Amino acid sequence: MRRLLVVFAAFFLTAAGPISTPAPGPLRIVGGDGTGGCIAGAERLPAAGPGFQTIHLGHSSFWGAPPVVERIQRLAGAARAAGLADFYVEDLSNPRGGPMAGGHAAHQVGLDADIGLDPRPKPALTPGERETVEVVSVVRADQRGVDPARWSPAVTTLLRLAAGLPEVDRILVNPAIKRQLCQEVTGDRSWLRLIRPWYGHRAHMHIAFRCPAGQAECVSMPPPPPGDGCDATLQWWFDQLDAPARPEGPPAKPKPRPALPAACRAIMGGTG
Repeated sequence: MRRLLVVFAAFFLTAAGPISTPAPGPLRIVGGDGTGGCIAGAERLPAAGPGFQTIHLGHSSFWGAPPVVERIQRLAGAARAAGLADFYVEDLSNPRGGPMAGGHAAHQVGLDADIGLDPRPKPALTPGERETVEVVSVVRADQRGVDPARWSPAVTTLLRLAAGLPEVDRILVNPAIKRQLCQEVTGDRSWLRLIRPWYGHRAHMHIAFRCPAGQAECVSMPPPPPGDGCDATLQWWFDQLDAPARPEGPPAKPKPRPALPAACRAIMGGTG
């Protein structure tokens, strides 16, 4: 019965909409991607800074663990020092974590960030322009390769810099982007292990960071397998493009969101 009440409370709080302020106190991360979770002591990424701009403020959220916020700013500085254009930032997490609008399974514990890959120079945007700007895809419409009109070595450089940030667990990109990297990267290829193919992600990379030290309630994902990932496991993604279409049937029922851990009740409820 107690477990049922905890689940109901967590559902009610998230269904009513995310709380707009972070939970006070030191950093505390509970749960993880795929299991549901929350965060106390989150910090907000500034709306803009040297090398980056946040966009779609009306339906994105920019709160994260303080080390993650610092690393995004560090990436922006490294990219600018390398001569790259500013990048756009979309979702991090809600102020207290938990499920986000749009059905994200990730982005619940302040350890994820979506970074745009468009390598072109970008003007400083007004608040209104930030709401409507389009994050341009660097992948062809058929998803079998990158768009040569939009791909450049700058994209590879940005991904390599991101993979070199401290405590990066993995970086999700479209399979066509992963394949392009496999074909063009020479010399040190060790960082390719962290670049993982995933559905979508044609216009942005999803950076997932590992649980910070001392966060015993934080749930980590299994590490990426050894190697650069440029093997038959990558080809599988392209084989799916040629697979016969499944016969039409009744629409699949949406999967229920994982119940938030019991420890999130206080964090999501505002009592710290």
